[in-house]
Amino acid sequence: MDGSLPMAKTSSLTSPGPRRPGQVRLGIGIEVIAIVWMLIEATVALTTGFATRSVSLEGFGIDSIIELIAGGMLLWRLLVEQQGGSVERVEYAERRAAWVTALSLFALALYIVGDSILSVLSRTRPASSWWGVGLAIAAAVIMPLLFIGKRRVAKRIGSAALKADAACSLTCAYMSVALLLGLLLNRLFGWWWADSLAALALVYFVVQEGREAWHEARTGEACSCCADEDED
Repeated sequence: MDGSLPMAKTSSLTSPGPRRPGQVRLGIGIEVIAIVWMLIEATVALTTGFATRSVSLEGFGIDSIIELIAGGMLLWRLLVEQQGGSVERVEYAERRAAWVTALSLFALALYIVGDSILSVLSRTRPASSWWGVGLAIAAAVIMPLLFIGKRRVAKRIGSAALKADAACSLTCAYMSVALLLGLLLNRLFGWWWADSLAALALVYFVVQEGREAWHEARTGEACSCCADEDED
């Protein structure tokens, strides 16, 4: 496995700029907020999901844990740059973390599919929970804000890893909407199968996240689906 970095990417990360230290500090603050939220999100989703036998909440919670690990690695990378450490060494670690993230997400997709099919075949009826509904609504509001902040900082400091993490935040927002629909259909109409259907909808987003992490692990760059026009 080649651990070398693309020269263009390394130069963009190490090029000085008057705004760069401030943007790195901003990135650290955003990642801290994201990590705190992911801790809350994972705790509520997994606790409620296992208690109510909700496959969609369980999958959402496990995805939150994976994003929490990735966010921790990015926070470490930003702190090392702030302290004047080797960017090359940090990028090497990011590539390794990307492999772990990609494989974990693909494994999560398989888990959700298997658990959803089993729930439908056994006609497992998840209990309705306003905790899950509230979590989904909160995530649908918070994650787009984190996406905007991460994307802006990623562009200004030239970090493909942070740009990919921003894309994951946006994906999480889409996942929360799918989760919310499934939970509301079960809560309001008693459509127990809607939970498994919502869980299967999450698989699409989980696989997309996995593909982005896989691309970053192989190339050290964010995939083209994460790229946007520059903005100030």
